[in-house]
Amino acid sequence: MNYHLNQIPYRTSKPRNTGYTMIMDKGLSIREVEDMIDISGDFIDIVKLGWATSYVTKNLKEKLAVYKSAGLPVYLGGTLFEAFIVRNQFSDYQKVLDQFGLEYAEVSDGSIEMNHDEKCGYISTLAKQVTVLSEVGSKDAAKIIPPYKWIEQMQTELDAGAWKVIGEARESGNVGLFRDSGEVRQGLVEEILTKIPEDKILWEAPQKAQQVWFIKLIGTNVNLGNIAPNEVIPLETIRLGLRGDTFDYFLDSLK
Repeated sequence: MNYHLNQIPYRTSKPRNTGYTMIMDKGLSIREVEDMIDISGDFIDIVKLGWATSYVTKNLKEKLAVYKSAGLPVYLGGTLFEAFIVRNQFSDYQKVLDQFGLEYAEVSDGSIEMNHDEKCGYISTLAKQVTVLSEVGSKDAAKIIPPYKWIEQMQTELDAGAWKVIGEARESGNVGLFRDSGEVRQGLVEEILTKIPEDKILWEAPQKAQQVWFIKLIGTNVNLGNIAPNEVIPLETIRLGLRGDTFDYFLDSLK
Protein backbone atom coordinates (compact mmCIF):
# COMPACT_ATOMS: atom_id res chain seq x y z
CA MET A 1 0.00 0.00 0.00
CA ASN A 2 1.11 3.59 -0.49
CA TYR A 3 1.03 4.56 3.20
CA HIS A 4 0.20 3.12 6.62
CA LEU A 5 -3.20 3.12 8.32
CA ASN A 6 -4.04 1.47 11.62
CA GLN A 7 -7.12 -0.72 12.08
CA ILE A 8 -7.31 -2.08 8.56
CA PRO A 9 -8.93 -5.54 8.54
CA TYR A 10 -6.75 -8.51 7.64
CA ARG A 11 -6.84 -9.22 3.92
CA THR A 12 -5.70 -12.57 2.57
CA SER A 13 -2.86 -12.37 0.07
CA LYS A 14 -2.53 -14.05 -3.32
CA PRO A 15 -2.60 -16.91 -4.05
CA ARG A 16 -5.60 -17.25 -1.75
CA ASN A 17 -8.58 -19.50 -1.23
CA THR A 18 -10.81 -16.88 0.39
CA GLY A 19 -11.27 -13.23 -0.39
CA TYR A 20 -11.50 -13.98 -4.10
CA THR A 21 -12.38 -11.23 -6.54
CA MET A 22 -13.59 -12.57 -9.88
CA ILE A 23 -13.97 -9.99 -12.62
CA MET A 24 -16.18 -10.26 -15.67
CA ASP A 25 -14.49 -9.34 -18.92
CA LYS A 26 -17.29 -8.63 -21.39
CA GLY A 27 -15.02 -7.83 -24.34
CA LEU A 28 -12.03 -5.82 -23.17
CA SER A 29 -9.36 -5.11 -25.75
CA ILE A 30 -5.82 -6.31 -25.17
CA ARG A 31 -4.76 -2.74 -24.35
CA GLU A 32 -7.62 -2.43 -21.86
CA VAL A 33 -6.59 -5.72 -20.23
CA GLU A 34 -3.01 -4.50 -19.94
CA ASP A 35 -4.15 -1.21 -18.38
CA MET A 36 -6.50 -3.00 -15.95
CA ILE A 37 -3.75 -5.39 -14.83
CA ASP A 38 -1.34 -2.49 -14.38
CA ILE A 39 -3.64 -0.61 -12.00
CA SER A 40 -5.64 -3.37 -10.28
CA GLY A 41 -4.10 -6.75 -11.09
CA ASP A 42 -2.98 -7.20 -7.47
CA PHE A 43 -6.64 -7.34 -6.43
CA ILE A 44 -7.91 -9.70 -9.14
CA ASP A 45 -7.85 -13.47 -8.56
CA ILE A 46 -9.62 -14.93 -11.56
CA VAL A 47 -11.25 -13.67 -14.76
CA LYS A 48 -14.44 -14.80 -16.48
CA LEU A 49 -14.96 -14.02 -20.15
CA GLY A 50 -18.67 -13.29 -19.85
CA TRP A 51 -21.26 -15.72 -21.24
CA ALA A 52 -20.16 -16.55 -24.84
CA THR A 53 -18.17 -13.40 -25.62
CA SER A 54 -15.08 -15.54 -26.28
CA TYR A 55 -16.79 -16.81 -29.45
CA VAL A 56 -16.58 -13.38 -31.09
CA THR A 57 -13.60 -11.83 -29.29
CA LYS A 58 -10.81 -10.74 -31.62
CA ASN A 59 -7.25 -11.95 -30.88
CA LEU A 60 -8.49 -14.31 -28.19
CA LYS A 61 -5.24 -16.30 -27.87
CA GLU A 62 -3.19 -13.14 -27.55
CA LYS A 63 -5.56 -11.76 -24.94
CA LEU A 64 -5.42 -14.96 -22.91
CA ALA A 65 -1.63 -14.80 -23.09
CA VAL A 66 -1.70 -11.35 -21.45
CA TYR A 67 -3.77 -12.66 -18.58
CA LYS A 68 -1.53 -15.72 -18.22
CA SER A 69 1.65 -13.64 -18.14
CA ALA A 70 0.11 -11.72 -15.22
CA GLY A 71 -0.69 -14.95 -13.37
CA LEU A 72 -4.45 -14.48 -13.74
CA PRO A 73 -6.43 -17.63 -14.58
CA VAL A 74 -9.28 -17.26 -17.05
CA TYR A 75 -12.41 -19.28 -17.69
CA LEU A 76 -15.18 -19.05 -20.23
CA GLY A 77 -18.70 -18.14 -19.14
CA GLY A 78 -21.12 -20.92 -18.28
CA THR A 79 -23.50 -19.88 -21.05
CA LEU A 80 -20.88 -20.97 -23.57
CA PHE A 81 -20.71 -24.39 -21.92
CA GLU A 82 -24.51 -24.59 -22.21
CA ALA A 83 -24.36 -23.54 -25.87
CA PHE A 84 -22.10 -26.52 -26.57
CA ILE A 85 -24.23 -28.92 -24.51
CA VAL A 86 -27.55 -27.97 -26.11
CA ARG A 87 -25.93 -28.70 -29.50
CA ASN A 88 -24.55 -32.08 -28.33
CA GLN A 89 -20.96 -30.82 -28.65
CA PHE A 90 -19.47 -31.59 -25.24
CA SER A 91 -16.34 -33.18 -26.72
CA ASP A 92 -15.87 -30.07 -28.87
CA TYR A 93 -16.07 -27.96 -25.72
CA GLN A 94 -13.32 -30.04 -24.15
CA LYS A 95 -11.19 -29.49 -27.25
CA VAL A 96 -11.70 -25.72 -26.96
CA LEU A 97 -10.38 -25.81 -23.39
CA ASP A 98 -7.27 -27.62 -24.61
CA GLN A 99 -6.89 -25.49 -27.75
CA PHE A 100 -6.71 -22.28 -25.71
CA GLY A 101 -4.74 -23.73 -22.79
CA LEU A 102 -7.50 -23.05 -20.26
CA GLU A 103 -7.09 -24.54 -16.80
CA TYR A 104 -10.54 -23.61 -15.42
CA ALA A 105 -14.08 -24.17 -16.68
CA GLU A 106 -17.57 -23.23 -15.56
CA VAL A 107 -20.45 -25.71 -15.63
CA SER A 108 -23.91 -24.17 -15.42
CA ASP A 109 -27.52 -24.81 -16.37
CA GLY A 110 -28.98 -21.34 -15.94
CA SER A 111 -30.29 -21.07 -19.50
CA ILE A 112 -31.17 -24.67 -20.30
CA GLU A 113 -33.05 -27.48 -18.59
CA MET A 114 -30.64 -30.19 -17.50
CA ASN A 115 -31.05 -33.20 -15.27
CA HIS A 116 -28.94 -32.56 -12.18
CA ASP A 117 -27.27 -35.96 -12.33
CA GLU A 118 -26.25 -35.13 -15.90
CA LYS A 119 -24.81 -31.82 -14.76
CA CYS A 120 -22.80 -33.55 -12.03
CA GLY A 121 -21.56 -35.98 -14.66
CA TYR A 122 -20.17 -33.11 -16.71
CA ILE A 123 -18.54 -31.69 -13.58
CA SER A 124 -16.95 -35.02 -12.76
CA THR A 125 -15.64 -35.48 -16.30
CA LEU A 126 -14.27 -31.95 -16.64
CA ALA A 127 -12.67 -32.10 -13.17
CA LYS A 128 -10.27 -34.68 -14.62
CA GLN A 129 -9.21 -32.11 -17.21
CA VAL A 130 -9.43 -28.69 -15.50
CA THR A 131 -10.45 -26.97 -12.26
CA VAL A 132 -14.24 -26.68 -12.29
CA LEU A 133 -16.47 -23.93 -10.97
CA SER A 134 -20.15 -24.88 -11.03
CA GLU A 135 -22.95 -22.35 -11.00
CA VAL A 136 -26.20 -22.87 -9.11
CA GLY A 137 -29.32 -20.84 -9.81
CA SER A 138 -31.44 -19.88 -12.80
CA LYS A 139 -31.18 -16.89 -15.11
CA ASP A 140 -34.97 -16.92 -15.30
CA ALA A 141 -36.22 -14.38 -12.75
CA ALA A 142 -39.56 -16.19 -12.56
CA LYS A 143 -37.92 -19.45 -11.49
CA ILE A 144 -37.58 -19.41 -7.71
CA ILE A 145 -35.46 -22.26 -6.34
CA PRO A 146 -36.14 -23.10 -2.66
CA PRO A 147 -33.20 -22.88 -0.24
CA TYR A 148 -33.06 -26.65 0.41
CA LYS A 149 -32.55 -27.24 -3.31
CA TRP A 150 -29.76 -24.64 -3.54
CA ILE A 151 -28.01 -26.42 -0.68
CA GLU A 152 -28.60 -29.87 -2.14
CA GLN A 153 -27.30 -28.86 -5.56
CA MET A 154 -24.27 -27.01 -4.20
CA GLN A 155 -23.26 -29.98 -2.06
CA THR A 156 -23.71 -32.58 -4.78
CA GLU A 157 -21.76 -30.43 -7.26
CA LEU A 158 -18.91 -30.05 -4.78
CA ASP A 159 -19.02 -33.80 -4.23
CA ALA A 160 -18.88 -34.31 -8.00
CA GLY A 161 -15.59 -32.44 -8.17
CA ALA A 162 -16.34 -28.71 -8.32
CA TRP A 163 -13.62 -26.58 -6.72
CA LYS A 164 -16.10 -23.82 -5.84
CA VAL A 165 -19.80 -23.27 -6.45
CA ILE A 166 -21.07 -19.98 -7.80
CA GLY A 167 -24.27 -18.33 -6.61
CA GLU A 168 -26.05 -17.08 -9.75
CA ALA A 169 -26.87 -13.39 -10.17
CA ARG A 170 -26.09 -12.61 -13.84
CA GLU A 171 -24.12 -9.49 -14.72
CA SER A 172 -27.09 -7.33 -13.69
CA GLY A 173 -27.52 -8.77 -10.20
CA ASN A 174 -31.30 -9.19 -10.34
CA VAL A 175 -31.91 -12.96 -10.51
CA GLY A 176 -30.94 -16.02 -8.49
CA LEU A 177 -29.57 -14.74 -5.19
CA PHE A 178 -31.35 -11.43 -5.68
CA ARG A 179 -34.83 -10.10 -6.23
CA ASP A 180 -35.52 -8.20 -9.44
CA SER A 181 -34.86 -4.99 -7.48
CA GLY A 182 -31.31 -6.18 -6.72
CA GLU A 183 -32.15 -6.81 -3.06
CA VAL A 184 -30.41 -9.85 -1.57
CA ARG A 185 -32.56 -12.86 -0.71
CA GLN A 186 -31.22 -12.71 2.83
CA GLY A 187 -32.93 -15.81 4.17
CA LEU A 188 -31.68 -17.86 1.21
CA VAL A 189 -28.05 -16.81 1.70
CA GLU A 190 -28.11 -17.32 5.45
CA GLU A 191 -29.65 -20.78 5.06
CA ILE A 192 -27.07 -21.79 2.46
CA LEU A 193 -24.30 -20.80 4.88
CA THR A 194 -25.65 -23.17 7.54
CA LYS A 195 -24.66 -26.12 5.31
CA ILE A 196 -22.08 -25.01 2.72
CA PRO A 197 -18.67 -23.67 3.87
CA GLU A 198 -18.26 -20.02 2.95
CA ASP A 199 -14.83 -20.62 1.38
CA LYS A 200 -16.47 -22.97 -1.13
CA ILE A 201 -18.90 -20.36 -2.45
CA LEU A 202 -18.27 -17.53 -4.89
CA TRP A 203 -21.16 -15.07 -4.71
CA GLU A 204 -21.95 -13.14 -7.86
CA ALA A 205 -22.48 -9.58 -6.64
CA PRO A 206 -22.10 -6.99 -9.40
CA GLN A 207 -23.83 -4.14 -7.55
CA LYS A 208 -22.10 -2.12 -4.83
CA ALA A 209 -24.94 -2.55 -2.33
CA GLN A 210 -24.73 -6.33 -2.80
CA GLN A 211 -20.96 -6.32 -2.24
CA VAL A 212 -21.39 -4.30 0.94
CA TRP A 213 -24.08 -6.69 2.20
CA PHE A 214 -21.89 -9.77 1.74
CA ILE A 215 -18.85 -8.10 3.29
CA LYS A 216 -20.87 -7.13 6.35
CA LEU A 217 -22.36 -10.61 6.62
CA ILE A 218 -19.28 -12.77 5.98
CA GLY A 219 -16.34 -10.40 6.31
CA THR A 220 -13.56 -8.77 4.37
CA ASN A 221 -12.46 -12.03 2.78
CA VAL A 222 -15.74 -13.14 1.23
CA ASN A 223 -15.49 -14.50 -2.33
CA LEU A 224 -17.21 -12.13 -4.76
CA GLY A 225 -17.71 -12.35 -8.51
CA ASN A 226 -19.07 -10.64 -11.62
CA ILE A 227 -17.15 -7.52 -10.65
CA ALA A 228 -16.77 -4.96 -13.43
CA PRO A 229 -13.13 -4.16 -14.31
CA ASN A 230 -13.50 -0.52 -13.26
CA GLU A 231 -15.00 -1.58 -9.92
CA VAL A 232 -12.07 -3.71 -8.69
CA ILE A 233 -10.34 -0.95 -6.74
CA PRO A 234 -13.62 0.48 -5.37
CA LEU A 235 -14.48 -3.04 -4.13
CA GLU A 236 -11.09 -3.38 -2.47
CA THR A 237 -11.69 -0.16 -0.53
CA ILE A 238 -15.05 -1.51 0.62
CA ARG A 239 -13.32 -4.69 1.81
CA LEU A 240 -10.83 -2.59 3.80
CA GLY A 241 -13.34 -0.21 5.40
CA LEU A 242 -12.10 2.72 3.36
CA ARG A 243 -15.36 3.72 1.72
CA GLY A 244 -18.38 5.24 3.39
CA ASP A 245 -20.42 2.04 3.13
CA THR A 246 -18.08 0.12 5.50
CA PHE A 247 -16.15 3.02 7.01
CA ASP A 248 -17.08 2.28 10.64
CA TYR A 249 -17.74 -1.42 10.24
CA PHE A 250 -14.32 -2.81 11.11
CA LEU A 251 -13.09 -0.18 13.58
CA ASP A 252 -14.58 -1.43 16.85
CA SER A 253 -13.47 -5.01 16.27
CA LEU A 254 -9.91 -3.85 15.74
CA LYS A 255 -9.48 -1.61 18.81
